[in-house]
Amino acid sequence: MSAEGVFNNPSSLNGRSVYDRDGDKIGNVGQVYVGDRTGRPEWVTVRTGLFGMKESLVPLTGARRAGEDIHVPYAKDTVKEAPRLEADEHLDPGQEKQLYQHYGLTAAGGIGTAAPMGRSAQARTGAGMGAESTMSTGRMAEGARGPAMAGTRGADLGAMGKHGEELIRSEEELHVTTEEREVGHARLRKVVVTENVTTSVPLSHEEVRVVHEAISPEDRASIRGTRIGEAQTEVTLHADQPLISKESIPVERVRMETEKVTEEREVSAEVRKEQIEYETDQDERGFRGGKRGPGR
Repeated sequence: MSAEGVFNNPSSLNGRSVYDRDGDKIGNVGQVYVGDRTGRPEWVTVRTGLFGMKESLVPLTGARRAGEDIHVPYAKDTVKEAPRLEADEHLDPGQEKQLYQHYGLTAAGGIGTAAPMGRSAQARTGAGMGAESTMSTGRMAEGARGPAMAGTRGADLGAMGKHGEELIRSEEELHVTTEEREVGHARLRKVVVTENVTTSVPLSHEEVRVVHEAISPEDRASIRGTRIGEAQTEVTLHADQPLISKESIPVERVRMETEKVTEEREVSAEVRKEQIEYETDQDERGFRGGKRGPGR
């Protein structure tokens, strides 16, 4: 089931990051399980919790290397939901069957009653390991050569299973939404103002003009008997006078309308993020010192 020519060295897999088929990180390799027939890594455990002691088993069938990372052809949720095991826990045939059913695989090499790598020598030489075991975390064929060989192999594989605790670094992400709310009112108000209006109006009036007309000899006979003395006469004069009247008439409709205007505005807010630092009490030569450094 292992990827041919890709995962031949179990020690190179320890601690590597494991990604699912969509490129999402699942976790880091905790332990490596080697096939007793192929002698190559066939399964690895992936720690998906922050401080949890349980690990999910995932097969290397169809897996590929991408730089220092391992990409498996399974969804992240599939791996997380796989039957889990406690650290240093043996796998019984029931657990083996559940694992193969979960990943849709055929048990062609088996995990059997396997033990973690750190205890492979003990598992191979213990009374519980017999012909019925199909795979363990060590090479069964080599274990049959003798206790000394088995013990050496168990020590080497035990070193592969060492891994440190991990921390999850989080940071706040700024999300900006909008809401509509009242910000004020607009009013229309009608008031009365006074202004002077000047216009031109044609006006007529009568004026007096004195006309002198000579009396002809023919007319004098009819006017005889007039006396010389004071007298007067008058004429009535007329003139147009302006008459002012006022009338209220509608001249305009005025109303208010609203329209929505969108503009870009910068919004600033403080966000928090976690920073991980490391420290050690040893310097590069192994003496006690105080070194520390920032993480991301």
